[in-house]
Amino acid sequence: MSPRPRSRVLVLDDSELALEVIRSALEGEGFEVDAATDLEAFEKHRSNQPYDALVLDVQLPEAFGDDLGATLRGVYGIEVPIILLSTLPEAELAKRAVAANVWGYVSKSAGLPALVSCIRRATTGGDAKDGKDT
Repeated sequence: MSPRPRSRVLVLDDSELALEVIRSALEGEGFEVDAATDLEAFEKHRSNQPYDALVLDVQLPEAFGDDLGATLRGVYGIEVPIILLSTLPEAELAKRAVAANVWGYVSKSAGLPALVSCIRRATTGGDAKDGKDT
């Protein structure tokens, strides 16, 4: 039996430091990670290869991640799990996730273990656990 291929994740966050920390944590857990700090780089990655999950920071200089998630779902028909990531209060983050019709969300204050857990569930067909990891 051949080993299971690593899940591919694309992360969009305007903070290079945050991306480096997230990339390191996810790669340490066996994920293959591409990262982008702006929409142009994100779209270049997304259009060139398939991903098992997309992680979008909500508060970006160019756009809101939840608006991007809604567009990817509604306009482009993207079906892979989309996870919102933000420092917004949980109630606001939950509201945005529901409105954008994304798979789930994680509060940055919940830490990397919560993000890893959420992505693992998303890429293995697990439940969104009420759509959140806070």
